[in-house]
Amino acid sequence: MPREHLLKISVSGVRGVVGEFLTPALALHFAQAFGTYVGRGRVVVGRDTRTSGPMLQHAVNCGLLAAGCDVVDVGILPTPTIQIYVEHIRARGGIGLTASHNPAEYNALKLFNKEGQFFNHYERNELIDLYHQSDFAQATNAEIGHVTHDEGTAKAVHIDRVLAKVDGDRIRRRHFRVALDAVNGAGSVMTPGFLVDSLGCRLDAIFIDPTKVFPRIAEPRPDTLGDLAALVQRTGAEVGFAQDPDADRLAIVDETGRVLDNDDVLALAVLRALAVVPGDVVVNLTTSSAIDDIALGFGRRVYRTPVGEANVVETMQAVGAAIGGEGSAGGVIFPAVQLCRDSFTAMAFLLDLMAETGKTVSELVAALPQYVRKSGKVAFEHGRLGGLMQALEEGFPEAEADRTDGLKLMWPDRWLHVRASNTEPLLRLFVEAKTEASAEKLYAMAWGLLTA
Repeated sequence: MPREHLLKISVSGVRGVVGEFLTPALALHFAQAFGTYVGRGRVVVGRDTRTSGPMLQHAVNCGLLAAGCDVVDVGILPTPTIQIYVEHIRARGGIGLTASHNPAEYNALKLFNKEGQFFNHYERNELIDLYHQSDFAQATNAEIGHVTHDEGTAKAVHIDRVLAKVDGDRIRRRHFRVALDAVNGAGSVMTPGFLVDSLGCRLDAIFIDPTKVFPRIAEPRPDTLGDLAALVQRTGAEVGFAQDPDADRLAIVDETGRVLDNDDVLALAVLRALAVVPGDVVVNLTTSSAIDDIALGFGRRVYRTPVGEANVVETMQAVGAAIGGEGSAGGVIFPAVQLCRDSFTAMAFLLDLMAETGKTVSELVAALPQYVRKSGKVAFEHGRLGGLMQALEEGFPEAEADRTDGLKLMWPDRWLHVRASNTEPLLRLFVEAKTEASAEKLYAMAWGLLTA
């Protein structure tokens, strides 16, 4: 892979392959820039279970102390838990050391403002400018701060916020049998207790040892969750949950062992949320139209944004949304808990929906608006992107076009979305339609125009 794709500064922070690209020195300097930008005071630092985590955390702590900040080390925790804790203690900001669903050789600095949210466009640009200028605060000996540790409060605050938004007694009365695959990630330290102690589930779990390496591809996808599907079938579990290494994403396996489409995971969460809280819905351009159908049933509106959690969150804040997320990414964002992607809220919502309706996961999915989705990747040469997009748009002159993130072409009963990858010279192609035949036809036509 080209060098520029192994280190990336994006909407969520700094990510790269550890070693030649993401080094302790880079982490130290970026943390010092972060500390300079947010100002002296407490900064929360937590991480997932990657081997490189302790090394990079030492570097980050050094950078923050050099800028005159106090570090609150929360240890290994899910990203949403770190974000909630930042806001809860009114820290100046936070840094999560995790590359989320990326492979183990990657790591990243996820950067949070004082609200515990990803930096917005303006904050991000200012911080990056500061980093490149290398004009950092330099604490004197008397101004150097301290490192304190608090690994319990954050868990309790997060769980309490989730339980306040579901009927915990109703869930606990059902004693659901649940299977879990936490990929030996940050969820390993929190999810088993959440399911058993807080929600009264009977748990069968795999990959919940934070001292071990990731046992599968980090991203929880249908092709990576065979062990969990087998566990569900072997134990007779009513549902299976799979997390990524920092436990912000959630995949779900139904009682038959079938892995749900991520858009259906979000749709079930939207269905639960709109039944109990007011407000509209915000999703990205690639998320299923099933969300629009569900929202219409509640008399709510759907807003669409470019792909990226930070983009969704900014619009959610602007419109006071009830819920949001990114179906294709397995992310549920419920602002009544925190404006961040949160697998714990998603798990509780599904169990609450099952407890209220008495339905199985497969029955709940069957009742959702039904669409056929298809996706793929198309390689392209640098310099050809503009021409490919133009050819695609000209090939479907009758479609309504949205150019806010790549190109989305829409018809009343179907759509296609093409956008360039942030990390590789690839186009990501997504198609959705009411029928298999319509989806296949639209996908084939788009593929032909993009590869001509």
